[in-house]
Amino acid sequence: MVFNSIGFLIFFPIVLLLYFALPKKVSWILLLLASYYFYISWNVKLIYLIVFTTTISWVSSKLIERTKRQAIRRLFLVITLVTCLGILFFYKYFNFLSDSVVEALKVFGIGADPFNLDLILPVGISFYTFQTLSYVIDVYRGDVKTEPNFFFYALYVVFFPQLVAGPIERPNNLIPQLHECHRPNWENTRNGLRKMLIGFFKKVVVADLLATYVNAVYNDAANATGLGVVVATVLFAVQIYCDFAGYTDIAIGCAEIMGIHLMQNFDRPYISESIQEFWRRWHISLSTWFKDYIYFPLGGSRCAKWKNLRNIMIVFMVSGLWHGAAWTFVIWGTLHGLYQVIGKLLKPLREKALDAMHISRDSKGLHLFRKAFTFVLVCFAWIFFRANSTADALLLVKKLFTDWSLSDAYINASFDHLGLTLIAVLISVLSIYIMNRMDINQLRLGNDADGVIPVFRYAYIIWIIAIAWLLLLVGDGASSFIYFQF
Repeated sequence: MVFNSIGFLIFFPIVLLLYFALPKKVSWILLLLASYYFYISWNVKLIYLIVFTTTISWVSSKLIERTKRQAIRRLFLVITLVTCLGILFFYKYFNFLSDSVVEALKVFGIGADPFNLDLILPVGISFYTFQTLSYVIDVYRGDVKTEPNFFFYALYVVFFPQLVAGPIERPNNLIPQLHECHRPNWENTRNGLRKMLIGFFKKVVVADLLATYVNAVYNDAANATGLGVVVATVLFAVQIYCDFAGYTDIAIGCAEIMGIHLMQNFDRPYISESIQEFWRRWHISLSTWFKDYIYFPLGGSRCAKWKNLRNIMIVFMVSGLWHGAAWTFVIWGTLHGLYQVIGKLLKPLREKALDAMHISRDSKGLHLFRKAFTFVLVCFAWIFFRANSTADALLLVKKLFTDWSLSDAYINASFDHLGLTLIAVLISVLSIYIMNRMDINQLRLGNDADGVIPVFRYAYIIWIIAIAWLLLLVGDGASSFIYFQF
């Protein structure tokens, strides 16, 4: 079951009505069962994996909290890490490692056939694995107390709005809210519905519309042109943002209607003036997870400069691998790490250059240049993220710098009706921007403000409902979200 499906349109209202109608001692059980149903609608055979991960992490955390001996506590922590990460590695990376070993042996003239297993990647495994690990690590550190009720903890792991693609929640935020008694609230309902509708709009109207043209170029790298690669990559930057941020908006909106507030996962990432700022705005739940559980334990920035640069590279290489079992993702993560390392190394030279040219740090032109340059770097890395293989990615990069023939460029790249697509995207993005600005103005005027702002808000909401669901109903069916494969 995906958010942008008729099934979810039926499932969510039923769960919502029962959740509010039942007393608290029963409603959380309903939520647990509904969350498991939401998950097994993907593949019922893989339910044992999430149940096992939930069980091993809960039992280990209880044992960690009960014992005072540090060696025993560390032992149970290691058991949890090895078990949960082992499951993740086996299902997500086993075939990738097998193929990589075979390719490495070929370099030394050793022939071997890859040993691949017919494995189905459990949906959301990277997300719920990290969520369980954060719980056990926080218990080990003494940051949170263990949840005494196993089934409440299971609800924390499988809470359906953010189960398969985040945000990756922390126990100290989500578990206490699951214990609270929530009743229907107009403000939560209004804000939640607005976020859900914007999320549906981003996914169904913008992301799915762009996917056709992005796929045309990236699935036919041999016939792409430099201009086609540029246009497709910029469109993919918009597509992946609207696809992933759209899912997050729907997840946060669903939870908010139920009175549960999930963490923010995106904050206008493409206005960033540096790669470091980009990662403070993009997939915030993941970037903060890596910062808290890998970067800081390695020493963070409170160490020798070379160690700090090493820590950055480790985090981003792991981040790339987390996103997918392919070298394209590793290269993507490595590029983001190199961007930051080079940026830190060149910072003194940049400061001297600005002083020499008498350019103010507050110059609007400088801010605009930084935003544009950061966007270009992000888009270049997106080529490796989106490419179907390393060979395709390298070919597309080559085309980017060598093949700029303008004759029938768009036709060769299969960009039929590109002009109409770009117009539709611009209107869509503008609509999202207008709605966000109306929210800001509403806050300034107060919730009881009258006038054109509320009228336009509701007009846009109706327009979003009509367009998004009309496209869904007349289309070929609900398309999966990009981050479901991670």
